[in-house]
Amino acid sequence: MTAKRFPQRVYRDGEEPDPRFSLANERTFLAWLRTALGMYAGAFALEALALPAATGWRVAAAGVFLVLGTLAAVQAWWGWSATETALRLGRPLPGLAVGGLLVVGLVVAVALVTIGVFV
Repeated sequence: MTAKRFPQRVYRDGEEPDPRFSLANERTFLAWLRTALGMYAGAFALEALALPAATGWRVAAAGVFLVLGTLAAVQAWWGWSATETALRLGRPLPGLAVGGLLVVGLVVAVALVTIGVFV
């Protein structure tokens, strides 16, 4: 372990894993961040574009997208941290923590927009 690596709680224990696995973990981290950015972009687009949807439904959908984006960003950090720790300690990899919640939230947000368009 080198003292300059962040976060120390991840790197202080265990052995250095195969670099391919650590790099794959980083790619997954970046994919979650892209997902978060997409959710935020969707939220802001709902308000910035002249979508012919009722205001209440559109604002509710934008709020759901903002919450989902925040969850995706949190999942990026916690997922990376838990996976890197598991790799270093030779433990089984953690499961998908908030993936199901993101799917349900996405369906709810799209339903809110759809209802808003036809109300």
